Amino acid sequence: MAKHSKTMPARGLRVADQIQRDLAEIIAYELKDPRVGMVTLTEVQITPDYAHAKVFFTMLKDTKEAIKNTSDGLSAAAGFIRGQLGKRLHIHTLPQLHFVHDTSTSRGMEMSLLIDKANATRAADAEPDVKPDAGSDAE
Repeated sequence: MAKHSKTMPARGLRVADQIQRDLAEIIAYELKDPRVGMVTLTEVQITPDYAHAKVFFTMLKDTKEAIKNTSDGLSAAAGFIRGQLGKRLHIHTLPQLHFVHDTSTSRGMEMSLLIDKANATRAADAEPDVKPDAGSDAE
């Protein structure tokens, strides 16, 4: 879903959300390009005049070669996808589609691993080195 922004009116957010839903269906069910596998559309940002839409996508395979192939496939099919979108979405200006690989999920996972590693190190440092004797008379 589109991020809520004070610069974009509510109608713009609704249009971006609808474009995201329609593009997800078009890419999954109607696009036959073998370079484009399973992609997830994370966000669509449109300009205020609806002339351009930046479509952010992620994939399960985040290798550089897979990202390049998918990005090339989506860019090559942008005209077809835009035509299919025009059949579903009835707005005055149909935006040009620009596909961008979204790295936020992979960066988030890396940050999470770093946090987990730091917490594990911190917990290991906090453990006392000397263990109390089992036979002490402290009650």
